[in-house]
Amino acid sequence: MASATASSGGRASLRGRASLSGRKLNAVTIGDIVIIIIITLLCMTCILPFIHLAAKSVSSNTAVLSKKVFLWPKGFTLSAYQAIFRDGQLTRSMFYSVEVTVLFTIIGMIATTCAAYPLSVKRLRGRSAFSLIILFTLYFTAGLIPEYLLLQQLGILNTMWALVLPLAFSPYNMLIMKSFLEATIPDSLEEAAFLDGANHFQILLKIILPLSKPILATLSLFYAVGRWNAYADAKYYITKKALQPIQYMLYNMILNSSSDAISLSESAAATSTPEVLQSATVMFATLPIICIYPFVQKYFVKGVMIGAVKG
Repeated sequence: MASATASSGGRASLRGRASLSGRKLNAVTIGDIVIIIIITLLCMTCILPFIHLAAKSVSSNTAVLSKKVFLWPKGFTLSAYQAIFRDGQLTRSMFYSVEVTVLFTIIGMIATTCAAYPLSVKRLRGRSAFSLIILFTLYFTAGLIPEYLLLQQLGILNTMWALVLPLAFSPYNMLIMKSFLEATIPDSLEEAAFLDGANHFQILLKIILPLSKPILATLSLFYAVGRWNAYADAKYYITKKALQPIQYMLYNMILNSSSDAISLSESAAATSTPEVLQSATVMFATLPIICIYPFVQKYFVKGVMIGAVKG
């Protein structure tokens, strides 16, 4: 009887401590409030400019010129978007940029995977030296002029490959994937596959890649966003207007602050002012990434949390 009473008393004490611990964890402190305020302000600095541009892109020319548009459109109209599609130049550039980005991402992921997997295998001789050589390129590069001369000798100036090949392999992304494979894929799994007669390519395709979906999605997003937002290489290596990505056309448009910068036809440009056209072009160029991100968000979150929790 006494032991039963003691046991029930012990369980009650444990429940009491658990409930007290739960209340402590659920309690909101001043530090939590400060963190929430800071995060909210940081989020607003990202969201408000986007909302402002979206509102300007669908507002009337008069409201935008008079500086009356802030976070809500006034004089709702789609004339700027109609001008973009009517002219067709930005639309063609959009599809061309999508093609370049997809090709760039595929080549980049293949190169990154083929470099990260061998360097993550512990029995590879000299893998530390190879990793050091790749790491060295993060800090020292030949420079713009030697790179331009190299592309000129290769004969890929004014071609799509000038936008794809030079940046297709990222040492930083390779090191991230290498660290993921070393921390996530156990050596015993690879050894078991070897005992079953699998070669390196079979292990990579049937074991490593299926278990690496988070990092593959994360790095694919890195490659795609990086290529989509880049325009400097197009400025140096591309002179043909038909081969200019949409980000470079948007750069010229904002730099010159004129609708002539994107060479819209007179009938298309007459319906909207340059400021409205710029806002519509920014929104038009941002839509592909916005449409893709929700599908890779869960993998992206897993990828950026690699190594954050152990045990």
